[in-house]
Amino acid sequence: MSSTEALPQETSNSTRMSRGSLTMAWYGLVSAMFFVYIGAALAQAYGTRDALIGLGLTILSYGMINRVLAGYALRNGLTVAQFSRSLLGRTGALLATIIFAATAIYYAVFEGAILAFAFQAQFGGPMALWYAVVVLYTLPLVAGGIQRWLDKINGWLLPVYWGGLIAAVIWAGTAHGFSDNWLTHSVPALRFADGGPGWLGTYAAFMGVWILMMYTMDFAALGKPQDEKFHKRYTFGWLFYALAFGANALIGIFLTFTIPGLEATETGVAGGLVSLMGLFGLLVVFVSQTRINTANYALGISNLREFGERAFKVKLPGIIWNLLGAVIIFLLMLLPVVQYLLVALSWQGALVTGWVAIALTHIALDRRSGRPAEPGRLPDSSFPRVNAAGVAAWCVSAAIGIGLIQSGLAWGATVGTLVTPLLAASIYAGLRLRIRDNTLQSQV
Repeated sequence: MSSTEALPQETSNSTRMSRGSLTMAWYGLVSAMFFVYIGAALAQAYGTRDALIGLGLTILSYGMINRVLAGYALRNGLTVAQFSRSLLGRTGALLATIIFAATAIYYAVFEGAILAFAFQAQFGGPMALWYAVVVLYTLPLVAGGIQRWLDKINGWLLPVYWGGLIAAVIWAGTAHGFSDNWLTHSVPALRFADGGPGWLGTYAAFMGVWILMMYTMDFAALGKPQDEKFHKRYTFGWLFYALAFGANALIGIFLTFTIPGLEATETGVAGGLVSLMGLFGLLVVFVSQTRINTANYALGISNLREFGERAFKVKLPGIIWNLLGAVIIFLLMLLPVVQYLLVALSWQGALVTGWVAIALTHIALDRRSGRPAEPGRLPDSSFPRVNAAGVAAWCVSAAIGIGLIQSGLAWGATVGTLVTPLLAASIYAGLRLRIRDNTLQSQV
């Protein structure tokens, strides 16, 4: 069983994934070349010390938040699409679903473009050809019966990925010399008015990847409730993010400051690995991007399907949705999407962090009042068309956050990203408590 076909439906305990299978499937996300690149880029921008402080705070935050979301999804078997009906209403939930789909597809485009660049760096040829190759070989990995051993693919490739990165570190150090430059790199301290301090800028940058909170819920919904303690601790907790963010960032920083001419750009790290190690470097990039893109394709296409079926009442075979998703991804690859990565991260930070904040507030308020979660098997008609508290909190907080990000102010991007979840949680809690009080008064 795998993510693409299982995510839109509630799963029974007998059909949920075993502890080991779910862990290996989820750990496919640990090997994104994006995590190697973004750590190095932030170290260059803010200095290694500030980047590492921001990373440490990020790992702690991700671990705490995902323990809550993973536990909730494991106990109740609720995906993002199903849970969003409680948060936003059945119509409002469509917005969460399409944003989830669009973000996952965007990452599929980005990670696929990195692999296509690595292929071109090794073999030459037009980029459009390698884009097509990447899409054509990835699609079967998330379609049909082959999904049943997706966790095994990731399990087999995991030691290849980490072994390859460790080899790259040794190779680079042997070829260019080991030094502590990568740990001591510093830049002039940034004032808050200029977008600093650096550790806060780093923390805010990683908030643009809070889409992983949504990924967590959809994957955790496939697990067994009796495995909750294990998954919260090892699968979706701090260990995963220490590897995904921490270890990858350290390797990216070392390679960037060790290999002459290597740039911490979207494709620079992948190109550096290929130029350093040739075909072996290409293999490392191939393994990295294959592992992460199985999840990106699966979640992007499954949520695209969920949106299409709910919004347009269209029932199509799974293969049609897979092909439609693949075509969308290929066409986006032909556009300069990669160049707008940081802008996209900022916008996603404003949109996704608001949803996460509302979700956490909803869970906390339900726990406080003793209200049980709505089962995922309930039909859409069981939910209001719009949950005014959730939609208002999300729209207002996102609008303010994006407004600050696009304001042109040096501190706008950092503050906009940080303020959004605080506003979303406050507005949702205030409106929901007010609605409850009004309801109680009307019953008196």
